[in-house]
Amino acid sequence: MTKPRSDARPWVLLFVAVCLVAVNMRMTITGVGPLLEQIAADQGVSAAALGWLASVPLIAWAVVSPLAHSLSVRLGLSRTITWSLVALLIGTVWRSLPGGPLHLWLGTALIGAALAIGNVLLPAVIRRDFETRVPLVMGLYTALLGGLGAVSAGYVVPVAALDIGGGALGWRFALLTTGALIPVAIVVWVTATRSRRTVAPSTTGSAHTSAAGSTHTGATGNTHTSAAGNGGAGAAAGSGGVGGRVWLDPIAWWVACYMGLQAALFYIIATWLAPVSTSAGRSPVEAGIDVMLYQIVAIAGSLLLPFVYRGRGKRWVPAVIPVIIAGAFACVVLLPSDPTLWIMLGGLGSGMSLSISLLFMVEKASDYWTAGALSGMAQSVGYLIAAAGPITFGALHEASGGWIVPLALLLAIGAAQVVAGIVLGGTRRVGEART
Repeated sequence: MTKPRSDARPWVLLFVAVCLVAVNMRMTITGVGPLLEQIAADQGVSAAALGWLASVPLIAWAVVSPLAHSLSVRLGLSRTITWSLVALLIGTVWRSLPGGPLHLWLGTALIGAALAIGNVLLPAVIRRDFETRVPLVMGLYTALLGGLGAVSAGYVVPVAALDIGGGALGWRFALLTTGALIPVAIVVWVTATRSRRTVAPSTTGSAHTSAAGSTHTGATGNTHTSAAGNGGAGAAAGSGGVGGRVWLDPIAWWVACYMGLQAALFYIIATWLAPVSTSAGRSPVEAGIDVMLYQIVAIAGSLLLPFVYRGRGKRWVPAVIPVIIAGAFACVVLLPSDPTLWIMLGGLGSGMSLSISLLFMVEKASDYWTAGALSGMAQSVGYLIAAAGPITFGALHEASGGWIVPLALLLAIGAAQVVAGIVLGGTRRVGEART
């Protein structure tokens, strides 16, 4: 029996690479909103006409997410993420090119498509390489999504206004800076994934074998086989047609519903919290601080999840989280005199809710191929559900003239997420028969 020879570096390098990829999963899109008025003035259109610009990435996520698994089967998991980072870099530069609006829209569309691939496949990577550390790594990954997204939204306006002697730098340069870390992520990612390859043994040893082709050393120190580090050779066999089967699995649909419902709650609150606050007598500045506080505290919620989602908590935490979110927002609406405590409580819940949604895409999969397919399906369906939330909430507010009727919608969404959480609190995985 020949022991495989490995030149794999410590798993810490791949952990850093995953973090760097996560950093770039939101920065390029969260910086657009604060600059909409500047972009509109430069392009000669109204800010309302550019409102769809912020929706382009969400639409791309819904359309492209189901394709990510097939791409990973053909190219290999790690290589697909590499090319998505390259596409993200090209889209970020393209968006900032001088000229008409075509560069802006097409560049944004490419950014959205590239992010869709990363959104879908990063949970599969975490499932593959961090088996014993999944909640911790997923919590940190989610915190980086929100944290760096908030940073991007906060710094682009001051950067655009910087005067270096020849006038303000402008929105194009500000948006270009949101991709400054992409080249770093590409270099570290390629280095980390290449270093994890090994030379396959000439005879079958004690290595754990998936049908994917080549061998690499996992984050736990065990040896696994995978096509992710190199090409897609043997990947089709490893995937086993799971990309199609996952759409027929009831647990997969529950994961998709949980993902969509938590996203709907988040986008409703992130969109309408400020109007709710101002209607209660708070100033626009205070209302803006409320929204910022909500998103900042959500980062803490993401980091907190690994400490509560363990042991018996795995059974009840998924169902309790939406109760916290919906209940906190109800208190903001019904008890508006001092909403700070409720905003912080809701923010903690939202951060944990996103983390556990992504975690389900990993934990409810039997292997990383299934995780990739489940992630693509759940995010495609989920973002379609989420897109309808803020629009419907706003329509109900306009029709009723108050916040009670739209609040009822939010509570109904929270109740539906509780049901999904109860179902997913069980141990059944995608592809497993009911016991």
